[in-house]
Order: sequence, then C-alpha cells, then structure tokens
Amino acid sequence: MYAVWMLGVQKLRTIIVLVVIACVSSCRTADVEHGPYIIQPGEPGESSQIIGVDEAVDLSRVQYRPADVKFMQGMISHHAQALEMAALLPSRTNREDMRLLGQRIDVSQADEIKMMQVWLRDRGQVVTDLDTHHRHHDASLMPGMLTKDELARLEAATDQGFDRLFLEFMIKHHEGALIMVQALFSSPGAGQETEVFSFASDVVSDQRMEIYRMLLMLGSME
Repeated sequence: MYAVWMLGVQKLRTIIVLVVIACVSSCRTADVEHGPYIIQPGEPGESSQIIGVDEAVDLSRVQYRPADVKFMQGMISHHAQALEMAALLPSRTNREDMRLLGQRIDVSQADEIKMMQVWLRDRGQVVTDLDTHHRHHDASLMPGMLTKDELARLEAATDQGFDRLFLEFMIKHHEGALIMVQALFSSPGAGQETEVFSFASDVVSDQRMEIYRMLLMLGSME
C-alpha cells in the first residue's frame, strides 16, 4: 500500500508541476489570497491541504534524502555480487537459458551500477567501491547477498548441481533487492527524488520478472 501511495504522490507531483507551468506566467501579479490554489496530498492517515503556486513550485523540487544515498551505495554492492555470480555461468553451465540469464544480469546490472555511481558522484556523495562487498562481514551484507560460505559452495558446485544452486541463490539475491526497495519507500521522505523513484521502481519490476523466470527454470529441473 505504501508503494501505491508513493506512486500516487509522484503522479500528483507531476500534475502540480504542469499546473504551475501553465499558470505562473498569468498569475505572477495576482493576489495570493485570490488563487490559484493547489491541493497537496497528506502523509498516510493525514488530510490534504491547499497550497499556493510558490509553495507548489518549491515542493516540485524534491531533494534526495540520506536514505536515498544509503540505498544507492548499498545497491551498488548488491549488484556487484550479482555480476560476480553471473561471471561463473559461462564455464559452469551447459544450459543456453542459464547463459542468457547471466548475460541479461551482466548487461542490466552493470549499466545500473554506472548510473548509481554517477548519481552519487553528482551529489558529492561517497561512491561505493565495486570490491566493497568482498570486505563486508557476513552480518553487514545487504539483504539477499550471499555469505562467504555460500559463495564458496556456488564456486565449488558443478553440472546440474551448480545450475540449481545458482538459481536458488540468485532468487534469494533478487528477493533481497526487493526488500531494499521496500525499506527505501518505508523511510520518511525517501524514494521521492525523480531518479531514485524511477530506478527503484524499475528494480521492482525487473527483479520480479527475473524471479518468475528463474522459478520456471528451477521447476524444469525437477
């Protein structure tokens, strides 16, 4: 429900911007007391309120929050481990669908890592080192990330045993990404900056689709 509310807020924010653009030029000299007025949605459980054009313009310029920065930094480490796992596929599997899965993961998540690095760099934030996840203790890993022991098990697996373990671990990994997005949107004020909202929404749709594909692949091995 929170994610649905967030999507409604994002759409309403777009409407606010369009209304502002349409009326600012004709309303600059108007008395604020006589409008125009815009309805601002309240937080969950709170009522909406009427605001003026100037306040609407300020609200349309959504700023990122510390939780957004933490999300981007953590997701870089999360994606980096997915690339590490996918790199094992070409030499370990005989299944073409597994190789194609690895290629999709490699291309999409490598591009997203670059996007997140640029986002952090443009805002003067610390850019996560791609090797940072290697230095993490198991207890500090992002949700869904494999522990050192689990990575060792995957690296040691062969043949169909590798295929099955890879899918089980990657499903877990993808589910962890969904948990990270949920945590982002549950943090007050977070996930509303345009680029963060768009990226997090894409993560949800893409990861869910890949989880579905991997479950089908896993089922075909039984």
